Amino acid sequence: MGALFVRDLRLQLSGSGGGLVGVVFFLAVIATIPFGIGPDLRLLARIGPAILWIGALLSTLLTLDRLFQADRDDGSLDLILTGPVPAPLAVLAKCAALWCASSLPLVVASPLLGLFLAMEPMALFATALTLLVGTPAIVLIGAVGAAVAASLPRGGVLVSVLVLPLALPVLIFGVAATYGAVNDPAPFRSPFLILCALTLLYGVIGPFAAAAALKLSSD
Repeated sequence: MGALFVRDLRLQLSGSGGGLVGVVFFLAVIATIPFGIGPDLRLLARIGPAILWIGALLSTLLTLDRLFQADRDDGSLDLILTGPVPAPLAVLAKCAALWCASSLPLVVASPLLGLFLAMEPMALFATALTLLVGTPAIVLIGAVGAAVAASLPRGGVLVSVLVLPLALPVLIFGVAATYGAVNDPAPFRSPFLILCALTLLYGVIGPFAAAAALKLSSD
């Protein structure tokens, strides 16, 4: 499982897996939105957490279509599914590698990019924390969609269609928790704990569902 994680992480960072595409897209979105909204710093600060979360969600969707497609094209997916590592754990290792390559840099860069949106220090910290907790859930949900579309020649659009409705609760509670940390009347703990629960839930369901979809498509 560790060897599979290292292999996929190297592929993602080398560019062949497409993990760095999401990072570039995230940087482009956050850098260009202030020019479109204008010099209203209060408006940028108010919608800044939502912009960072939407950018992270969309950039993650860009990297999902290559999660299993490249392995299926070269035949290594069949070896992974029939190897000594159980299929759900193999899916979990691939998801962890994708998250480290594509989502973890977004979490690290979010406080710096939040300065472009005139966000307060508390909002910067809360956004980074919620992204750290919530982005694994998006990757795990996306693994199911990527597994369903792995046998299709052009399944990138299908992955986005399947994953986006399921990822909306993660987006909602992530943004709600960030606003709760900034605004005193709004709660932070409740939406943040729900966000953690969603990540744990998808961490259990996602690998098994993706492994079942891959086995069905291979049959």
